[in-house]
Amino acid sequence: MKSAQVLRMLWYRSGCLSSKKLEGCARRSLTISNASVLDRVLRAYPIQTFLSPANRFAPTGRWRATAALSKIHAKSLHRAPAKRLGTDEIKPMEIVRTKQFHGSDHKNQSAPAPRRVPLSHLKDNFLDGTSSNFLEELQRMWEQDPSSVDASWQIFFKNFTGQSQPSLQQPTSVQPAVAGNQSLEENMRVLLLIRAYQVNGHMKAQLDPLGLDNRAVPQELDPAYYKFSENDMDREFSLGVAQMGGVLSENSPPMTLRTIIQRLEKAYCSTVGYEYMHMSDREKCNWLRERIESHGSRKFSQEQKAEILDRLMWSTNFENFLAQKWTAAKRFGLEGCETLIPGMKELIDKAADLGVESVVIGMAHRGRLNVLGNVVRKPLRQIFNEFSGGIKPAEVEAGGYTGSGDVKYHLGTSYDRPTRSGKHIHLSLVANPSHLEAVAPVVIGKTRAKQYYSQDTKRLKHMAVLLHGDGSFSGQGVVYETLHLSDLVNYSTGGTIHIVVNNQVAFTTDPKSSRSSPYCTDVAKALCAPIIHVNGDDVEAVVHACELAAEWRCKFHADVVVDIVCYRKFGHNEIDEPNFTQPKMYQVIKSHKPSLDSYIEKLTREGEISADKIKSMQDRVMSMINDEFNQSKTYVPKKRDWLAAFWAGFKGPEQLSRVRNTGVDPEILKQVGKKITQIPSTFTPHRAIKKIYEQRAQMIESKQGVDWATAEALAFGTLVVEGNHVRLSGQDVERGTFSHRHAVLHDQKTGERFCPLHHVVENQAQEMFTVSNSSLSEFGVLGFELGYSMENPNSLVLWEGQFGDFANGAQVIFDQFLSSGEAKWLRQTGLTVLLPHGYDGQGPEHSSARLERFLQMSDDDPYIIPEMEASLRKQIQEVNWQVVNVTTPANYFHVLRRQIHRDFRKPLVVMSPKTLLRHQSCKSNLSDFDNVEGHPGFDKQGTRFKRLIKDQNNHSDNEPGIRRLVLCSGKVYYELEEERNRLACTDVAICRIEQLCPFPYDLVQRELKRYSNAEIVWCQEEPMNMGPYQYVALRLGTTMTNIGRGHFEDIKYVGRPTSAATATGFGALHNTEQKGLVRQALQKEPLD
Repeated sequence: MKSAQVLRMLWYRSGCLSSKKLEGCARRSLTISNASVLDRVLRAYPIQTFLSPANRFAPTGRWRATAALSKIHAKSLHRAPAKRLGTDEIKPMEIVRTKQFHGSDHKNQSAPAPRRVPLSHLKDNFLDGTSSNFLEELQRMWEQDPSSVDASWQIFFKNFTGQSQPSLQQPTSVQPAVAGNQSLEENMRVLLLIRAYQVNGHMKAQLDPLGLDNRAVPQELDPAYYKFSENDMDREFSLGVAQMGGVLSENSPPMTLRTIIQRLEKAYCSTVGYEYMHMSDREKCNWLRERIESHGSRKFSQEQKAEILDRLMWSTNFENFLAQKWTAAKRFGLEGCETLIPGMKELIDKAADLGVESVVIGMAHRGRLNVLGNVVRKPLRQIFNEFSGGIKPAEVEAGGYTGSGDVKYHLGTSYDRPTRSGKHIHLSLVANPSHLEAVAPVVIGKTRAKQYYSQDTKRLKHMAVLLHGDGSFSGQGVVYETLHLSDLVNYSTGGTIHIVVNNQVAFTTDPKSSRSSPYCTDVAKALCAPIIHVNGDDVEAVVHACELAAEWRCKFHADVVVDIVCYRKFGHNEIDEPNFTQPKMYQVIKSHKPSLDSYIEKLTREGEISADKIKSMQDRVMSMINDEFNQSKTYVPKKRDWLAAFWAGFKGPEQLSRVRNTGVDPEILKQVGKKITQIPSTFTPHRAIKKIYEQRAQMIESKQGVDWATAEALAFGTLVVEGNHVRLSGQDVERGTFSHRHAVLHDQKTGERFCPLHHVVENQAQEMFTVSNSSLSEFGVLGFELGYSMENPNSLVLWEGQFGDFANGAQVIFDQFLSSGEAKWLRQTGLTVLLPHGYDGQGPEHSSARLERFLQMSDDDPYIIPEMEASLRKQIQEVNWQVVNVTTPANYFHVLRRQIHRDFRKPLVVMSPKTLLRHQSCKSNLSDFDNVEGHPGFDKQGTRFKRLIKDQNNHSDNEPGIRRLVLCSGKVYYELEEERNRLACTDVAICRIEQLCPFPYDLVQRELKRYSNAEIVWCQEEPMNMGPYQYVALRLGTTMTNIGRGHFEDIKYVGRPTSAATATGFGALHNTEQKGLVRQALQKEPLD
């Protein structure tokens, strides 16, 4: 006996047998006997057994469960558990007139059967609960000796097993159950059968177009499992249940068991399989159930079928044409899943009808060309031209920039596409590398940015669609990272539609070797997302699944997965040999009929479309494809394809951009400074944070001693005042890993949050400045922020690593997107990455952001000094990104503002400090932030970011008496300066290179000329094979040769020796190494 029966028994007993209908409001309390029975059951079975997970630990859970068991109104049940409940507080769904069963002579009285209660009135979920041992034992006692149990239980078990009749006389045989007259047990068995189809029907569905799937059908789908035989098939059952949908809807008419099974087979076991019963939300389950189980849910009109056929023709003929024209070319075709195109087009049309205005698409290479041409509408002539080798854009002939380019199946595009209903929808397919799934978080971030800039706070207008492969969806960790952004407040996009092109093989690896779960889509169950499996050969089923997915996303704003089970006609690419590893599969594929041929046969057989009409459609499609091919021979791209209209007017690497000052008016600095240090009087911050904010206010008031966190807040605040969007995310960024930022405060009494930067300007939109702790993810979150930054250049988007050491968890984003995206895809981004870096004795995992890797990926030529004249300099535009190691709060302020105050965008990698956050010497005056000329911090570079900071001893332009010039970068400067002061070394100059890439040749030349007799030393705290040394040495050598100051060999290195690990884990050894390299850099003797 299942726990479902526990609920029914307890309801029936406490609700029907324990009360007597009296006149007016006079109702007696539960009798002691029945109250004790209920109490006994509740003691035997912890009340949590009957509670949903959400209510198991609620203080009022016990009485809520009691209310559910007896089906009473729980309005007055949230009282102290010790209170005795009277019937004036209990209103059973149905009260039955009955004799007094609990008198002293109750065994001598005959017990009439209670009136049967319609199943539709039993509104509690009969499948809840986990244990029924108590009632099973009670039933066994009754079966052995009916008199061994209470008379009321005798009545119940007689009714439960169908032995009780409305009359006192026992019938000689049990009559067949009919609508409204079945036994409760039979009804429950039918309900269990229905639930089995809802839960496991997909296991019986015909999903594999190749017929190779030999899964066993669950025995729960066999009526015999529930003791039903062929003799029961034509019996009627009334199954209406309140608050349910589909077959079990409250208004559902009586049906024979045969009809019920037929409906369930059609709904759950045809060419579409559904997984949704893992979801805990009843409304969502009912919504899906209604659409799955209702009649005619997958019927298409003749006009719709013609449209589906036309789209399938375009998809199939496009692939066939490419295969004929370029037989040996890699194109990663869609053969075997051509139905994807009609499905995606239906999805987009449906989404547009439901209010979506733009769709951002991300996908891997398989089928990409088909999606580009037939869904996004990239001109076919351009695709054909790329197959022929491609021609650089016409503007390149005039000195324009084209970058390195990329293979055709990695490229993206955007297009405004008309829909079936006459609307227009903007489609953009994001360019991607071959690293599967890496583009997924980028697409989500770009979609979120679109929603922000269009004020789409309800997530209705912009939607993401991600296409996956079966192997990558289950195998790549970034899929899980991306899925778990879906419901986070500052990352949600209102739901993503995931479409899995399920080849049933990953490159050469079978599913049994590529995942441990039954389906490649099981990872999505972590989100309680519905999953629709569909046979890729059934184009109408694919279209239906995609349409349903669009409806789901637009209604519930949640993720949904469509798993198109298909096959791959060729190998991993067209010149691969799949028979090496999947011979059996490819024997079947070789003789398998294409989906277009199958659909034409179906339509012809049904008389929907004539053969002449089909031929006419085919001829028209092929004629248009051939025409596009002919035009491709003379096709020349006309202009650079930017991501969005926001980028209009921004300059490419070949166009000169003026260098701008980034200082701010002193009055604005003062006003912003007040705003970022004010805490409402009604807010109770932590006393330590209150002191920090008071100190920051004093910095602004005194205009001195501005620290790192205050400088950052001033940069953010002044950009917001200028109308720019600022977004900072990453692990623990609200407080800051090193407890320095405190951008979000928490009231110590109420827990309320307060962010001063949300109140910099009057009526400021809260999201204009966003600071958000992220999930514990580097790959997914950095990819998200990259996508976000690509949508609109008028924003400062930052991602901060918890420690720079952990950034390599997102190495794919750095390598494939951030460092090379502009060269490959002509896509600029101003994303800023903050990576805490510095050697302070925290060991090999908390010392290095791997600065050398970012410098090694920089594309500036170490042997050629570019044009450095300020009015002609394009050096920073021509390099792929900027890498800085900043040492003053003011310089940090200016490098952040510089990201916005120029008419091009470049990624910025900042080696951010740790110990310098509170270092007493690492302070700036407020005058270093303003735009007033003449103050002590103003020099020839103006009030802007200083690429190199000269020695602070006010040396003249020519200092022949300086014996050593120490060049360094980062926090080691402060240790060198402290030691120089201690030793009173006046013949050593120390210069800081703040911008490592692109290298400041002009400023380094200036310092080499200033110290014409000095020994040249590069000092760093990283090992020789790490840090900036190898990058800097080549460029410093080129600079020295250029001005006749020596050669590369003349550079002296001071730092740690080569090492496999970034740092030592022994504190004492670290201190010895650090002091040693500082002393060596300043020693009186010449360096070897």
